[in-house]
Amino acid sequence: MIELADVSVRSGDYLLEGISFQVQAGAYAVLMGRTGIGKTTLLEAICGLRRVLRGQVLVGGVNVTGWSPGDRRIGYMPQDLALFPTMTVRQHLEFAQRLQRASQPAMAARVRELADLLEIDHLLPRGVRGLSGGEAQRVALGRALAARPALLLLDEPISALDAETRRSARLMLKNLNRQTGVTVLHVTHDKEDAEQLSDVCLQLARTGTGRVQVSCAGAAT
Repeated sequence: MIELADVSVRSGDYLLEGISFQVQAGAYAVLMGRTGIGKTTLLEAICGLRRVLRGQVLVGGVNVTGWSPGDRRIGYMPQDLALFPTMTVRQHLEFAQRLQRASQPAMAARVRELADLLEIDHLLPRGVRGLSGGEAQRVALGRALAARPALLLLDEPISALDAETRRSARLMLKNLNRQTGVTVLHVTHDKEDAEQLSDVCLQLARTGTGRVQVSCAGAAT
């Protein structure tokens, strides 16, 4: 479960103030909003990359607001994927586990599990240069999932893909959510993403009073 309670966070001169919402454990939540409204800023605050000025971020009922990013049990996939050009696909899947000092057998087993789940076992020895958009997306997802996070944050994860690849990517994302049970918060501006993926759809928008707030835009049927 993820809960934001009266959270305020700043990005330059832009202030998000008093943001509150909750997503139940295991749900696939989609957060929509126009470009520049603060969706990425909110994700960065949740995962610890941006300081929360006020309020609380709770993961699984635990207040993690003051915790470092690595201690929050959150996987984050940024919009640009942020793959490391000098690493192989295997090394990307090992990355978070090395930071946690996992044993070699445990790390190898997790890499095999993720490679099977994401259907990228044939890519393991390759570098990331030259991967297709869909392949790179799966590698970034694997890296985000490697440490078995309680929460997965996805920032426009399929916006750069062509229409056909987007359709298969939506199926893959929903299957990942069902198979792993991880709670997902997926940022997008695409209504089709929300309609096909979300258990609950949230909207980040400016209210009549001028404040930016999160509201529930509905749930999938």
